[in-house]
Amino acid sequence: MSRACELTAKAVLYGNNVSHANNKTRRRFLPNLVNVTLMSEALNQSVRLRVSANALRSVEHRGGLDAFLLKADVAELSQRARLLKKQITKKLADQPAA
Repeated sequence: MSRACELTAKAVLYGNNVSHANNKTRRRFLPNLVNVTLMSEALNQSVRLRVSANALRSVEHRGGLDAFLLKADVAELSQRARLLKKQITKKLADQPAA
């Protein structure tokens, strides 16, 4: 399992630790990943994902997992998230408009 967010593709960045003497040593900036269970209203099931705390805030801001996935770009989603997006769009297309 890679250290990358499944929704926003936020991953490890590399940089330098710079000391007072201006010595530079390589370091890694790790994303703040959390394992969460999000509810999909369209599929009526819960989904376990490994997302960054920033992505979790974005999901809440957009109004839930379904709304986030429908608006998200396919290129930055993980394989599982792409599958979820496809299932949600199919389920919403099958439902008659009320």
